[in-house]
Amino acid sequence: MKFSLLGKATLLVDDNPVMRKAIREMLYALDADQVSEADSGQAAIVAMTKTRFDVVLCDYNLGPGKNGQQVLEEARFRRLIDYRCVFVMISAEQSTAAVLGAMEGKPDEYLTKPFNAQQLISRLSRNFSRKDFLAPVERAIDKGNLPLAIQQCDHLLAQNDKKMHLNLLKLRAELAISVGDFDKARAIYQEVLHQRELSWARIGLGVIDFQNNNIEQAIAGFRSLMAENPMLMECYDWLGKAYEALDQYGDVENVMHQALELSPQSILRQKKLAETADKNGNLETAEKAYKNVVKLGKHSVHRSSADYAGLARLYARSNAGTQALQVLEEMRKEYANQPEADLRASALEIEVFKALGNEEAADKALQRTVQLAGLLGNKAPRELQLEVVKACFQNDQHGKAEEILYDLIKYHIDDDAFLNAVRKMQSDIGLHNHSEILIQKTKQALIAANNRGVALYKQGKFKEALDLFEQAIVNLPDNKTIILNMLKIMIHDLKANDFDEEKNRRTKALFKKAKQVGVDPHKLGILQIEYAKLLHAHSERI
Repeated sequence: MKFSLLGKATLLVDDNPVMRKAIREMLYALDADQVSEADSGQAAIVAMTKTRFDVVLCDYNLGPGKNGQQVLEEARFRRLIDYRCVFVMISAEQSTAAVLGAMEGKPDEYLTKPFNAQQLISRLSRNFSRKDFLAPVERAIDKGNLPLAIQQCDHLLAQNDKKMHLNLLKLRAELAISVGDFDKARAIYQEVLHQRELSWARIGLGVIDFQNNNIEQAIAGFRSLMAENPMLMECYDWLGKAYEALDQYGDVENVMHQALELSPQSILRQKKLAETADKNGNLETAEKAYKNVVKLGKHSVHRSSADYAGLARLYARSNAGTQALQVLEEMRKEYANQPEADLRASALEIEVFKALGNEEAADKALQRTVQLAGLLGNKAPRELQLEVVKACFQNDQHGKAEEILYDLIKYHIDDDAFLNAVRKMQSDIGLHNHSEILIQKTKQALIAANNRGVALYKQGKFKEALDLFEQAIVNLPDNKTIILNMLKIMIHDLKANDFDEEKNRRTKALFKKAKQVGVDPHKLGILQIEYAKLLHAHSERI
Protein backbone atom coordinates (compact mmCIF):
# COMPACT_ATOMS: atom_id res chain seq x y z
CA MET A 1 0.00 0.00 0.00
CA LYS A 2 1.30 3.45 -0.94
CA PHE A 3 2.50 5.47 2.04
CA SER A 4 0.42 8.61 2.56
CA LEU A 5 0.51 11.63 4.88
CA LEU A 6 -3.16 12.39 4.23
CA GLY A 7 -4.77 13.60 7.46
CA LYS A 8 -1.48 13.75 9.35
CA ALA A 9 -0.56 17.12 10.88
CA THR A 10 3.02 17.87 9.78
CA LEU A 11 5.37 20.60 10.97
CA LEU A 12 8.30 21.62 8.78
CA VAL A 13 11.02 23.59 10.61
CA ASP A 14 13.83 25.19 8.61
CA ASP A 15 15.21 28.74 8.51
CA ASN A 16 15.98 28.40 4.79
CA PRO A 17 12.88 29.20 2.67
CA VAL A 18 14.32 27.44 -0.39
CA MET A 19 14.84 24.24 1.60
CA ARG A 20 11.36 24.52 3.14
CA LYS A 21 9.86 24.80 -0.35
CA ALA A 22 11.78 21.73 -1.58
CA ILE A 23 10.67 19.59 1.39
CA ARG A 24 7.13 20.94 1.21
CA GLU A 25 6.90 19.69 -2.39
CA MET A 26 8.00 16.24 -1.22
CA LEU A 27 5.31 16.28 1.47
CA TYR A 28 2.59 17.27 -1.02
CA ALA A 29 3.68 14.35 -3.22
CA LEU A 30 2.86 12.14 -0.21
CA ASP A 31 -0.72 13.56 -0.07
CA ALA A 32 0.09 15.77 2.91
CA ASP A 33 -2.84 18.13 3.44
CA GLN A 34 -1.98 19.64 6.86
CA VAL A 35 1.50 21.16 6.56
CA SER A 36 2.59 23.94 8.92
CA GLU A 37 5.91 25.74 8.64
CA ALA A 38 8.26 27.43 11.12
CA ASP A 39 11.37 29.43 10.24
CA SER A 40 12.97 29.27 13.70
CA GLY A 41 13.19 27.08 16.79
CA GLN A 42 11.00 29.42 18.81
CA ALA A 43 8.37 29.52 16.06
CA ALA A 44 8.40 25.70 16.08
CA ILE A 45 7.76 25.61 19.85
CA VAL A 46 4.88 28.09 19.47
CA ALA A 47 3.38 25.95 16.68
CA MET A 48 3.63 22.81 18.84
CA THR A 49 1.83 24.49 21.72
CA LYS A 50 -1.14 25.08 19.40
CA THR A 51 -1.23 21.87 17.37
CA ARG A 52 -0.56 18.22 18.20
CA PHE A 53 1.61 17.16 15.25
CA ASP A 54 1.97 13.64 13.87
CA VAL A 55 5.23 14.47 12.08
CA VAL A 56 7.92 17.05 12.81
CA LEU A 57 10.70 17.54 10.26
CA CYS A 58 13.25 19.78 11.97
CA ASP A 59 16.54 21.11 10.68
CA TYR A 60 19.36 21.01 13.26
CA ASN A 61 20.92 24.35 12.37
CA LEU A 62 18.19 26.98 12.62
CA GLY A 63 20.33 30.13 12.76
CA PRO A 64 20.10 32.48 15.78
CA GLY A 65 18.06 31.08 18.69
CA LYS A 66 17.18 27.48 19.41
CA ASN A 67 18.79 24.73 17.38
CA GLY A 68 17.03 21.48 16.46
CA GLN A 69 18.40 19.66 19.52
CA GLN A 70 16.96 22.35 21.81
CA VAL A 71 13.62 22.24 19.98
CA LEU A 72 13.39 18.47 20.53
CA GLU A 73 14.48 18.74 24.20
CA GLU A 74 11.84 21.36 24.93
CA ALA A 75 9.11 19.54 22.99
CA ARG A 76 9.77 16.38 25.03
CA PHE A 77 10.22 18.18 28.35
CA ARG A 78 6.98 20.16 27.98
CA ARG A 79 5.20 17.16 26.45
CA LEU A 80 4.38 19.14 23.30
CA ILE A 81 4.73 15.93 21.30
CA ASP A 82 3.56 12.49 22.36
CA TYR A 83 4.45 8.86 21.64
CA ARG A 84 2.62 8.95 18.28
CA CYS A 85 4.69 11.77 16.79
CA VAL A 86 7.56 10.94 14.41
CA PHE A 87 10.34 13.51 14.96
CA VAL A 88 12.91 13.59 12.16
CA MET A 89 16.11 15.59 12.69
CA ILE A 90 17.55 16.94 9.45
CA SER A 91 21.08 18.23 9.08
CA ALA A 92 23.64 19.21 6.49
CA GLU A 93 26.37 19.11 9.15
CA GLN A 94 28.94 16.35 8.78
CA SER A 95 31.18 16.95 11.80
CA THR A 96 31.15 14.44 14.66
CA ALA A 97 30.12 17.11 17.17
CA ALA A 98 27.17 18.22 15.04
CA VAL A 99 25.97 14.69 14.29
CA LEU A 100 26.23 13.62 17.95
CA GLY A 101 24.51 16.84 19.00
CA ALA A 102 21.66 16.15 16.61
CA MET A 103 21.34 12.59 17.93
CA GLU A 104 21.55 13.49 21.66
CA GLY A 105 17.82 13.94 22.10
CA LYS A 106 17.17 10.58 20.39
CA PRO A 107 14.96 11.75 17.52
CA ASP A 108 13.04 8.98 15.79
CA GLU A 109 15.11 9.50 12.66
CA TYR A 110 18.12 11.42 11.39
CA LEU A 111 18.29 12.53 7.76
CA THR A 112 21.34 14.08 6.12
CA LYS A 113 20.85 16.79 3.50
CA PRO A 114 20.41 16.45 0.64
CA PHE A 115 17.80 13.66 0.69
CA ASN A 116 15.14 12.60 -1.79
CA ALA A 117 11.46 11.77 -1.48
CA GLN A 118 12.08 8.04 -1.41
CA GLN A 119 14.44 8.33 1.55
CA LEU A 120 11.87 10.43 3.42
CA ILE A 121 9.10 7.94 2.62
CA SER A 122 11.23 5.05 3.82
CA ARG A 123 12.02 6.70 7.18
CA LEU A 124 8.49 7.89 7.86
CA SER A 125 6.89 4.61 6.82
CA ARG A 126 9.23 2.58 9.03
CA ASN A 127 8.57 4.76 12.06
CA PHE A 128 4.80 4.88 11.68
CA SER A 129 4.75 1.06 11.41
CA ARG A 130 6.82 0.76 14.60
CA LYS A 131 4.78 3.33 16.48
CA ASP A 132 1.47 1.80 15.44
CA PHE A 133 2.64 -1.62 16.61
CA LEU A 134 3.95 -0.33 19.98
CA ALA A 135 1.09 2.12 20.57
CA PRO A 136 -0.68 0.11 23.34
CA VAL A 137 2.57 -0.07 25.34
CA GLU A 138 3.61 3.53 24.72
CA ARG A 139 0.10 4.80 25.52
CA ALA A 140 0.21 3.08 28.91
CA ILE A 141 3.71 4.44 29.60
CA ASP A 142 2.53 7.91 28.60
CA LYS A 143 -0.22 7.67 31.24
CA GLY A 144 2.24 6.42 33.88
CA ASN A 145 0.51 3.04 34.06
CA LEU A 146 3.58 0.78 34.06
CA PRO A 147 1.74 -2.42 35.07
CA LEU A 148 -0.56 -2.06 32.03
CA ALA A 149 2.46 -1.25 29.82
CA ILE A 150 4.14 -4.49 30.96
CA GLN A 151 0.95 -6.44 30.34
CA GLN A 152 0.61 -4.99 26.83
CA CYS A 153 4.29 -5.61 26.09
CA ASP A 154 4.03 -9.26 27.15
CA HIS A 155 0.90 -9.61 25.01
CA LEU A 156 2.74 -8.27 21.94
CA LEU A 157 5.76 -10.46 22.62
CA ALA A 158 3.48 -13.51 22.64
CA GLN A 159 2.47 -12.65 19.04
CA ASN A 160 6.08 -13.43 18.05
CA ASP A 161 6.41 -10.72 15.40
CA LYS A 162 9.99 -11.22 14.21
CA LYS A 163 10.43 -7.65 12.90
CA MET A 164 9.39 -6.11 16.22
CA HIS A 165 10.85 -8.73 18.55
CA LEU A 166 14.03 -6.84 19.47
CA ASN A 167 12.16 -3.55 19.86
CA LEU A 168 9.78 -5.26 22.26
CA LEU A 169 12.54 -6.96 24.25
CA LYS A 170 14.34 -3.65 24.69
CA LEU A 171 11.14 -1.97 25.83
CA ARG A 172 10.24 -4.87 28.14
CA ALA A 173 13.66 -4.79 29.81
CA GLU A 174 13.42 -1.03 30.33
CA LEU A 175 9.98 -1.47 31.88
CA ALA A 176 11.35 -4.19 34.18
CA ILE A 177 14.08 -1.79 35.37
CA SER A 178 11.49 0.94 35.88
CA VAL A 179 9.55 -1.22 38.33
CA GLY A 180 12.66 -2.62 40.04
CA ASP A 181 12.39 -6.11 38.52
CA PHE A 182 16.12 -6.33 37.83
CA ASP A 183 16.19 -10.14 37.51
CA LYS A 184 13.70 -10.01 34.65
CA ALA A 185 15.61 -7.20 32.93
CA ARG A 186 18.93 -9.02 33.29
CA ALA A 187 17.45 -12.21 31.84
CA ILE A 188 16.20 -10.31 28.78
CA TYR A 189 19.52 -8.55 28.18
CA GLN A 190 21.43 -11.82 28.53
CA GLU A 191 19.03 -13.55 26.14
CA VAL A 192 19.56 -10.79 23.58
CA LEU A 193 23.36 -10.85 23.96
CA HIS A 194 23.33 -14.60 23.54
CA GLN A 195 21.89 -14.02 20.07
CA ARG A 196 23.55 -10.74 19.05
CA GLU A 197 26.07 -8.21 20.32
CA LEU A 198 23.96 -5.09 20.91
CA SER A 199 25.19 -2.06 22.81
CA TRP A 200 21.81 -1.25 24.39
CA ALA A 201 21.73 -4.66 26.05
CA ARG A 202 25.23 -4.18 27.49
CA ILE A 203 24.34 -0.69 28.72
CA GLY A 204 21.26 -2.23 30.32
CA LEU A 205 23.38 -4.76 32.22
CA GLY A 206 25.56 -1.90 33.47
CA VAL A 207 22.50 0.01 34.62
CA ILE A 208 21.30 -3.04 36.56
CA ASP A 209 24.74 -3.39 38.21
CA PHE A 210 24.55 0.28 39.15
CA GLN A 211 21.04 -0.04 40.58
CA ASN A 212 22.08 -3.13 42.54
CA ASN A 213 25.00 -1.14 43.97
CA ASN A 214 27.59 -3.27 42.16
CA ILE A 215 29.32 -0.04 41.23
CA GLU A 216 32.79 -1.39 40.39
CA GLN A 217 31.23 -3.96 38.07
CA ALA A 218 29.10 -1.27 36.43
CA ILE A 219 32.18 0.90 35.88
CA ALA A 220 34.07 -1.99 34.29
CA GLY A 221 31.13 -2.68 31.96
CA PHE A 222 30.69 0.93 30.87
CA ARG A 223 34.43 1.46 30.33
CA SER A 224 34.70 -1.69 28.25
CA LEU A 225 31.76 -0.62 26.09
CA MET A 226 33.15 2.91 25.62
CA ALA A 227 36.53 1.53 24.60
CA GLU A 228 34.81 -0.37 21.79
CA ASN A 229 32.40 2.42 20.84
CA PRO A 230 33.40 5.91 22.06
CA MET A 231 30.29 7.46 20.46
CA LEU A 232 27.85 5.91 22.95
CA MET A 233 27.11 9.13 24.81
CA GLU A 234 24.70 7.44 27.22
CA CYS A 235 27.64 5.43 28.57
CA TYR A 236 29.49 8.58 29.64
CA ASP A 237 26.51 9.71 31.69
CA TRP A 238 26.15 6.35 33.47
CA LEU A 239 29.90 6.11 34.05
CA GLY A 240 29.83 9.59 35.59
CA LYS A 241 26.99 8.52 37.91
CA ALA A 242 28.91 5.41 38.92
CA TYR A 243 32.06 7.38 39.81
CA GLU A 244 29.91 9.87 41.69
CA ALA A 245 28.44 7.03 43.75
CA LEU A 246 32.01 6.22 44.85
CA ASP A 247 32.77 9.91 45.54
CA GLN A 248 35.43 9.80 42.80
CA TYR A 249 34.81 13.33 41.58
CA GLY A 250 38.10 13.59 39.70
CA ASP A 251 36.94 10.70 37.53
CA VAL A 252 33.50 12.28 37.10
CA GLU A 253 35.20 15.44 35.82
CA ASN A 254 37.37 13.47 33.40
CA VAL A 255 34.42 11.54 32.01
CA MET A 256 32.42 14.74 31.45
CA HIS A 257 35.44 16.27 29.72
CA GLN A 258 35.67 13.33 27.35
CA ALA A 259 31.95 13.45 26.58
CA LEU A 260 31.95 17.20 25.94
CA GLU A 261 34.92 17.00 23.63
CA LEU A 262 32.75 14.77 21.43
CA SER A 263 29.42 16.54 21.91
CA PRO A 264 29.88 20.05 23.36
CA GLN A 265 26.26 21.25 22.99
CA SER A 266 24.87 19.23 25.92
CA ILE A 267 23.87 21.76 28.58
CA LEU A 268 23.26 19.09 31.23
CA ARG A 269 26.79 17.68 30.84
CA GLN A 270 28.23 21.19 30.87
CA LYS A 271 26.40 21.75 34.17
CA LYS A 272 27.76 18.52 35.61
CA LEU A 273 31.29 19.47 34.53
CA ALA A 274 30.95 22.96 36.03
CA GLU A 275 29.66 21.70 39.38
CA THR A 276 32.17 18.87 39.60
CA ALA A 277 35.19 20.99 38.62
CA ASP A 278 34.01 23.60 41.13
CA LYS A 279 33.84 20.91 43.82
CA ASN A 280 37.30 19.65 42.82
CA GLY A 281 38.75 23.15 43.04
CA ASN A 282 39.55 23.32 39.32
CA LEU A 283 38.28 26.85 39.01
CA GLU A 284 39.50 27.53 35.49
CA THR A 285 37.62 24.52 34.14
CA ALA A 286 34.57 25.37 36.25
CA GLU A 287 34.51 28.98 34.99
CA LYS A 288 34.69 27.88 31.36
CA ALA A 289 31.96 25.28 31.86
CA TYR A 290 29.66 27.70 33.75
CA LYS A 291 30.06 30.22 30.91
CA ASN A 292 29.13 27.51 28.40
CA VAL A 293 26.08 26.62 30.50
CA VAL A 294 24.93 30.25 30.61
CA LYS A 295 25.45 30.58 26.85
CA LEU A 296 23.65 27.33 25.98
CA GLY A 297 20.93 28.14 28.49
CA LYS A 298 19.86 31.23 26.54
CA HIS A 299 17.74 28.97 24.33
CA SER A 300 17.37 25.82 26.41
CA VAL A 301 14.45 24.51 28.41
CA HIS A 302 17.05 23.40 30.99
CA ARG A 303 18.16 26.99 31.72
CA SER A 304 18.21 28.07 35.34
CA SER A 305 19.17 31.10 37.39
CA ALA A 306 21.31 28.66 39.40
CA ASP A 307 23.73 28.58 36.44
CA TYR A 308 24.42 32.30 36.76
CA ALA A 309 24.63 31.93 40.54
CA GLY A 310 27.24 29.17 40.16
CA LEU A 311 29.44 31.42 38.02
CA ALA A 312 28.96 34.41 40.36
CA ARG A 313 29.77 32.26 43.42
CA LEU A 314 32.95 31.08 41.75
CA TYR A 315 34.00 34.70 41.10
CA ALA A 316 33.14 35.62 44.68
CA ARG A 317 35.39 32.85 46.01
CA SER A 318 38.16 34.02 43.68
CA ASN A 319 37.98 37.55 45.14
CA ALA A 320 36.65 38.82 41.81
CA GLY A 321 33.76 40.70 43.42
CA THR A 322 33.16 43.11 40.55
CA GLN A 323 32.81 40.25 38.05
CA ALA A 324 30.46 38.44 40.46
CA LEU A 325 28.22 41.51 40.69
CA GLN A 326 28.19 41.86 36.89
CA VAL A 327 27.02 38.25 36.52
CA LEU A 328 24.30 38.78 39.14
CA GLU A 329 23.13 41.95 37.36
CA GLU A 330 22.93 40.01 34.10
CA MET A 331 21.02 37.26 35.91
CA ARG A 332 18.44 39.74 37.23
CA LYS A 333 17.86 41.05 33.69
CA GLU A 334 17.58 37.55 32.23
CA TYR A 335 15.19 36.39 34.98
CA ALA A 336 13.30 39.64 35.58
CA ASN A 337 10.40 39.43 38.07
CA GLN A 338 11.37 35.92 39.18
CA PRO A 339 11.66 35.85 43.01
CA GLU A 340 13.85 32.72 43.02
CA ALA A 341 16.49 34.43 40.87
CA ASP A 342 16.21 37.55 43.00
CA LEU A 343 16.75 35.47 46.15
CA ARG A 344 19.81 33.77 44.63
CA ALA A 345 21.27 37.14 43.71
CA SER A 346 20.54 38.75 47.08
CA ALA A 347 22.00 35.84 49.07
CA LEU A 348 25.23 36.02 47.07
CA GLU A 349 25.45 39.79 47.18
CA ILE A 350 25.75 39.70 50.98
CA GLU A 351 29.09 37.90 50.73
CA VAL A 352 30.30 39.89 47.73
CA PHE A 353 29.52 43.32 49.18
CA LYS A 354 31.16 42.34 52.46
CA ALA A 355 34.31 41.28 50.65
CA LEU A 356 34.30 44.63 48.83
CA GLY A 357 33.96 46.44 52.17
CA ASN A 358 30.49 47.83 51.40
CA GLU A 359 28.71 47.00 54.68
CA GLU A 360 25.64 49.13 53.90
CA ALA A 361 24.97 47.31 50.62
CA ALA A 362 25.62 43.95 52.32
CA ASP A 363 23.07 44.80 55.02
CA LYS A 364 20.47 45.74 52.40
CA ALA A 365 21.11 42.49 50.58
CA LEU A 366 20.67 40.57 53.84
CA GLN A 367 17.33 42.27 54.53
CA ARG A 368 16.14 41.48 51.01
CA THR A 369 17.30 37.87 51.35
CA VAL A 370 15.32 37.38 54.57
CA GLN A 371 12.26 39.04 53.03
CA LEU A 372 12.36 36.94 49.85
CA ALA A 373 13.06 33.72 51.76
CA GLY A 374 9.93 34.40 53.81
CA LEU A 375 7.85 35.02 50.70
CA LEU A 376 9.04 31.92 48.86
CA GLY A 377 9.13 29.56 51.85
CA ASN A 378 9.38 25.92 50.81
CA LYS A 379 8.80 26.86 47.16
CA ALA A 380 12.48 27.76 46.94
CA PRO A 381 14.78 24.86 46.01
CA ARG A 382 16.19 23.25 49.15
CA GLU A 383 19.81 23.96 48.12
CA LEU A 384 18.92 27.65 47.85
CA GLN A 385 17.22 27.56 51.24
CA LEU A 386 20.41 26.07 52.66
CA GLU A 387 22.40 28.99 51.21
CA VAL A 388 19.99 31.38 52.91
CA VAL A 389 20.45 29.52 56.21
CA LYS A 390 24.22 29.86 55.85
CA ALA A 391 23.96 33.59 55.10
CA CYS A 392 21.65 34.12 58.07
CA PHE A 393 23.99 32.26 60.46
CA GLN A 394 26.96 34.29 59.20
CA ASN A 395 25.11 37.56 59.68
CA ASP A 396 23.60 37.08 63.15
CA GLN A 397 20.12 36.19 61.91
CA HIS A 398 20.12 32.99 63.94
CA GLY A 399 16.36 32.94 64.53
CA LYS A 400 15.57 32.98 60.80
CA ALA A 401 18.33 30.45 60.12
CA GLU A 402 16.97 28.01 62.73
CA GLU A 403 13.41 28.46 61.45
CA ILE A 404 14.31 27.51 57.87
CA LEU A 405 16.68 24.77 58.99
CA TYR A 406 14.03 23.14 61.18
CA ASP A 407 11.68 22.69 58.21
CA LEU A 408 14.47 21.57 55.88
CA ILE A 409 15.54 18.80 58.27
CA LYS A 410 11.96 17.77 58.98
CA TYR A 411 10.98 17.52 55.31
CA HIS A 412 14.16 15.77 54.18
CA ILE A 413 14.96 13.58 57.18
CA ASP A 414 15.23 10.40 55.07
CA ASP A 415 17.61 11.95 52.54
CA ASP A 416 21.10 11.25 53.89
CA ALA A 417 22.86 13.09 51.04
CA PHE A 418 20.99 16.29 51.86
CA LEU A 419 21.56 15.88 55.60
CA ASN A 420 25.28 15.56 54.87
CA ALA A 421 25.05 18.81 52.88
CA VAL A 422 23.49 20.43 55.98
CA ARG A 423 26.33 19.10 58.16
CA LYS A 424 28.98 20.31 55.70
CA MET A 425 27.44 23.78 55.49
CA GLN A 426 27.52 24.09 59.25
CA SER A 427 31.09 22.80 59.52
CA ASP A 428 32.16 25.31 56.84
CA ILE A 429 30.97 28.18 59.04
CA GLY A 430 32.33 26.76 62.30
CA LEU A 431 29.06 25.35 63.65
CA HIS A 432 30.17 21.72 63.79
CA ASN A 433 27.35 19.31 64.75
CA HIS A 434 25.05 22.29 65.38
CA SER A 435 21.91 20.50 64.17
CA GLU A 436 22.91 16.95 65.00
CA ILE A 437 20.56 16.79 67.98
CA LEU A 438 17.62 17.96 65.83
CA ILE A 439 18.55 15.52 63.04
CA GLN A 440 18.80 12.57 65.41
CA LYS A 441 15.64 13.53 67.29
CA THR A 442 13.65 13.84 64.04
CA LYS A 443 15.07 10.54 62.78
CA GLN A 444 14.12 8.79 66.02
CA ALA A 445 10.58 10.20 65.81
CA LEU A 446 10.33 8.86 62.26
CA ILE A 447 11.67 5.44 63.23
CA ALA A 448 9.34 5.26 66.24
CA ALA A 449 6.30 6.17 64.12
CA ASN A 450 7.28 3.60 61.52
CA ASN A 451 7.87 0.88 64.08
CA ARG A 452 4.53 1.50 65.80
CA GLY A 453 2.72 1.58 62.45
CA VAL A 454 4.36 -1.60 61.18
CA ALA A 455 3.63 -3.38 64.51
CA LEU A 456 -0.06 -2.45 64.25
CA TYR A 457 -0.07 -3.60 60.62
CA LYS A 458 1.42 -6.98 61.58
CA GLN A 459 -1.28 -7.36 64.20
CA GLY A 460 -3.89 -6.90 61.48
CA LYS A 461 -4.91 -3.50 62.83
CA PHE A 462 -4.91 -1.77 59.44
CA LYS A 463 -7.09 1.17 60.42
CA GLU A 464 -5.05 1.94 63.54
CA ALA A 465 -1.81 1.69 61.56
CA LEU A 466 -3.12 4.03 58.87
CA ASP A 467 -4.40 6.51 61.47
CA LEU A 468 -0.96 6.57 63.03
CA PHE A 469 0.77 7.20 59.70
CA GLU A 470 -1.82 9.87 58.83
CA GLN A 471 -0.82 11.69 62.03
CA ALA A 472 2.89 11.24 61.27
CA ILE A 473 2.53 12.65 57.77
CA VAL A 474 1.02 15.86 59.15
CA ASN A 475 4.38 16.53 60.83
CA LEU A 476 6.49 15.04 58.01
CA PRO A 477 4.32 15.83 54.95
CA ASP A 478 6.67 14.72 52.17
CA ASN A 479 8.35 11.86 53.97
CA LYS A 480 8.95 9.09 51.45
CA THR A 481 9.29 6.29 54.02
CA ILE A 482 5.92 7.04 55.58
CA ILE A 483 4.23 7.34 52.18
CA LEU A 484 5.67 3.99 51.07
CA ASN A 485 4.55 2.27 54.27
CA MET A 486 1.07 3.76 53.96
CA LEU A 487 0.81 2.46 50.41
CA LYS A 488 1.88 -1.04 51.50
CA ILE A 489 -0.79 -1.08 54.20
CA MET A 490 -3.51 0.29 51.91
CA ILE A 491 -2.79 -2.32 49.23
CA HIS A 492 -2.72 -5.11 51.80
CA ASP A 493 -5.98 -3.81 53.24
CA LEU A 494 -7.60 -3.84 49.79
CA LYS A 495 -6.33 -7.38 49.29
CA ALA A 496 -7.37 -8.74 52.69
CA ASN A 497 -10.78 -7.09 52.99
CA ASP A 498 -13.69 -6.20 50.75
CA PHE A 499 -12.79 -3.81 47.93
CA ASP A 500 -13.85 -0.35 49.01
CA GLU A 501 -14.10 2.59 46.59
CA GLU A 502 -13.11 5.11 49.26
CA LYS A 503 -9.97 3.10 50.11
CA ASN A 504 -9.25 2.80 46.39
CA ARG A 505 -9.56 6.57 45.95
CA ARG A 506 -7.15 7.18 48.85
CA THR A 507 -4.69 4.68 47.41
CA LYS A 508 -4.73 6.40 44.01
CA ALA A 509 -4.20 9.79 45.66
CA LEU A 510 -1.26 8.46 47.66
CA PHE A 511 0.36 6.98 44.54
CA LYS A 512 0.08 10.44 42.96
CA LYS A 513 1.69 12.06 45.99
CA ALA A 514 4.45 9.43 46.02
CA LYS A 515 5.36 10.38 42.45
CA GLN A 516 5.23 14.08 43.27
CA VAL A 517 7.67 13.82 46.18
CA GLY A 518 10.02 11.56 44.22
CA VAL A 519 9.65 8.18 45.91
CA ASP A 520 12.12 5.71 44.35
CA PRO A 521 10.31 4.56 41.15
CA HIS A 522 11.72 1.06 41.55
CA LYS A 523 10.09 0.65 44.98
CA LEU A 524 6.93 2.30 43.73
CA GLY A 525 6.81 0.14 40.61
CA ILE A 526 6.54 -3.09 42.58
CA LEU A 527 3.57 -1.68 44.51
CA GLN A 528 1.98 -0.42 41.28
CA ILE A 529 2.08 -3.92 39.81
CA GLU A 530 0.51 -5.39 42.94
CA TYR A 531 -2.16 -2.68 42.88
CA ALA A 532 -2.88 -3.28 39.18
CA LYS A 533 -3.44 -6.99 39.88
CA LEU A 534 -5.92 -6.06 42.61
CA LEU A 535 -7.81 -3.73 40.29
CA HIS A 536 -7.89 -6.39 37.59
CA ALA A 537 -9.20 -9.03 40.02
CA HIS A 538 -11.85 -6.60 41.24
CA SER A 539 -13.00 -5.80 37.70
CA GLU A 540 -13.29 -9.54 36.96
CA ARG A 541 -15.60 -10.01 39.94
CA ILE A 542 -18.06 -7.24 39.07
